[in-house]
Amino acid sequence: MPDTVLYLVPTPIGNLEDITLRAIRILGEVDTVLAEDTRTSGRLMQHLGLKKPMLSYHLHNEHQTVARVLDRLEKGERMALVSDAGTPGISDPGFLLVRECLGRGLGVECLPGATAFVPALLKSGFGAERFVFEGFLPVKKGRQTRLRELATETRTLIFYESPHRIVKTLEQLAEALGPDRLASVSRELTKLFEETVNGTLAELAAQFAARTSIKGEIVVVVQGNQE
Repeated sequence: MPDTVLYLVPTPIGNLEDITLRAIRILGEVDTVLAEDTRTSGRLMQHLGLKKPMLSYHLHNEHQTVARVLDRLEKGERMALVSDAGTPGISDPGFLLVRECLGRGLGVECLPGATAFVPALLKSGFGAERFVFEGFLPVKKGRQTRLRELATETRTLIFYESPHRIVKTLEQLAEALGPDRLASVSRELTKLFEETVNGTLAELAAQFAARTSIKGEIVVVVQGNQE
C-alpha cells in the first residue's frame, strides 16, 4: 500500500460538533488543505484552532489546478481535501483528483463523516434498504428525460436541490412521478432551524410555493414506485 498523501475529510453540514476527532487530527497533520471555499473552510479551521496553508480547489478550477496539486503530492506533500460542508466528492469536487492520484499510484484515504442525504433518508421513513442517490438533477438539458426514466424506479430516490429551484423541482417531480407519490423534504439539517416536511409531491409543491422565502440546502427523498 502506498503512503497516503491525499485525505478526503468530511466537514460538518451545519452543527460544528459533527466534526470527528480523526478529522481534526488529520487536518492538523497535513501540509496543505484543499478547500472548495477558503473563507468557509478558514472559519472552520479557526474554530478548531488550526492554522494551515490553504489552496482553492473547486468545481470551476479543478481541471486547471489538478496537475499542480498532483506534482506537489508526488513530491511527498500531504493534503486534505474538504468541501464547504459534508463529504468531498458527493456532489462536490473530488472525483477527478482521486482518479488521477490512483492512476499515479498515490495513496488516497477517505474518512467517514457527515453527508446530508443519510439523515434525510432515515428521517423520510421510506426505508433505507435500497435507494438511489441522484444528487442534483440536470438544470436544463436532459432534465425531463431523467425524470421520465426515474418514474418507474422502485427504490427510494434521493435528490439535492437549492432553495430557489425547490418549488419547480417538486412540481416537475409531481408531474413525472405522479402527484400522489409520497416524498419528504429536509432543510437546514443539523442546524437550529432544521425542518423535515412529509406529504405527497403535490402537497409539498403547494406548501413550499406558498412560502415567502426558502433558505438552506435541501434534500428531497421520494418513495419508489410501488405499483
